Amino acid sequence: MKNEMRSVIGSAAVIFLLAATSLSGLRNGVAGELQSGNQLVANGSAAKTNKAKAVLESKSGSTLTGEVTFTEKQGGVEVNIKLKGAAPGPHGIHLHDKGDCSAADAASAGGHFNPDKTSHGAPDADPHHSGDLGNIIVGAKGTGELKLMVKGLTVADGAHSVVGHAFVVHASADDFKSQPAGNSGARFACGVVKAVN
Repeated sequence: MKNEMRSVIGSAAVIFLLAATSLSGLRNGVAGELQSGNQLVANGSAAKTNKAKAVLESKSGSTLTGEVTFTEKQGGVEVNIKLKGAAPGPHGIHLHDKGDCSAADAASAGGHFNPDKTSHGAPDADPHHSGDLGNIIVGAKGTGELKLMVKGLTVADGAHSVVGHAFVVHASADDFKSQPAGNSGARFACGVVKAVN
């Protein structure tokens, strides 16, 4: 009877130790365990969202569609833009304040994303709106691609986050001078920027 009792107590102690070790591992970020944010990670640190995406829909009677990805990098956000069905030539590209593309002309997206309340300008000028991204050139086949690194933006939470805003492609080139928006014409495509898990 004593041996059976010792065996039961020994088994209980082992189970308790295993449970305590598992809980300690979770608190200390053991690789492969469930971390905060309910994301399973393999390197012992909680995974962060560092990408976002906007799927562009035609607006204002255009046939322009496309996709824009935003990737957090050291020193800013890398923006990759792919367009199709667009008129050849330059088109102004901007982040707009509201994440709302519901209007047929995309007016629901509001003005340019401008958390610092500055004047409109070229992306490399000082000052310029955070949403002033320049122009993309569309070729004769109606397609265009552009990759740029934008300082001062982030995919993470914060006043300069791209997430929750609208990416808009305009009918004409941004002249970088006209206030408040660069005189780039109608909004030909719009997509809300959403975080990618």
